[in-house]
Amino acid sequence: MTKCSGCGVILQSEDKEKIGYIPKEKQENSSLCERCFRILHYNDLKQIDLETTDVIATVNKSGKMAFFLVDLLNIQTEVMDTYHSIQIPKCFIVSKADILPKSISFSKVKSWLKEVYGVREEVLFLSALKNFNVKSIFRMLERVGSKEGYVLGYTNSGKSTLLNQLMGDSKITTSVVPNTTVGFIKVECDSFTLIDTPGFSYRETLYPQKNLSFLKKICSKSILKPITYQLKKGASLVIEDFIRLENESDVCHLTIYMSNHLSIKRMYLKNNFLKEKERVSYALKRNEDLVLKGLGFITFKTEAKINVYVDKKSMVEVRKSFFER
Repeated sequence: MTKCSGCGVILQSEDKEKIGYIPKEKQENSSLCERCFRILHYNDLKQIDLETTDVIATVNKSGKMAFFLVDLLNIQTEVMDTYHSIQIPKCFIVSKADILPKSISFSKVKSWLKEVYGVREEVLFLSALKNFNVKSIFRMLERVGSKEGYVLGYTNSGKSTLLNQLMGDSKITTSVVPNTTVGFIKVECDSFTLIDTPGFSYRETLYPQKNLSFLKKICSKSILKPITYQLKKGASLVIEDFIRLENESDVCHLTIYMSNHLSIKRMYLKNNFLKEKERVSYALKRNEDLVLKGLGFITFKTEAKINVYVDKKSMVEVRKSFFER
């Protein structure tokens, strides 16, 4: 059985609609399935939906080491529940550390992960794009006396980019397309074996997951520049025309930690844009975050009463911030 070198799926020429398809005439000259070829050369979107539980079950049976990648903007309850479902020795990795502003202290984030999300395992910060701290994975494997480890994470957490950096080439397909990797790909790095796994998909998001241009917006590769707002009573912020935050306090101060490519507009009481959506009210304390699933978070510097207009209440959650800890 031959596997696609880009996504790890078994190649087949029988059914064009199934994953792993490659035309028979191209089998001798290509190790990529048609889907990976089109992603690499045409940025063509074809989403594959995979069950998170199936991937976790396979990993848990292995008894090996697991490295779980997540970028700071996507740490929230669903992601952390998946992390805690991993039952083998594991390490929590905050990826894309190069985009974090200097105001974010790694040590404070570590303490926060332990207090708020119950992370007891070691926490590493790395950037595959900048080749920062990537070899720490090998040092971790040496410490536990293992030669193999799984690399896991949600869509666009940086798994395949990390493995390509460690290999020194770009054999694994990387893209903003959800679930680019659809099989388990073994990668030999120095004297270790790392196994790339299918990326997990969010059960639901604030945005259409098949909107490729929007996915590019939220996958920023440049340093994150937090934006601070002072909102008077009745003023609102509208993010990408699908979520509205309305201030009911006298004045509130907040800072947004999201991709700087997102559109954010101010609106006022007379403008009813998005008010047909479900309204959810939150009484936020100083240094609490309002988390917008899949987008990032907003830190409140003052107490505030905020109305959020959104499609589903489950898209928003509140937590303690790691600032001023």
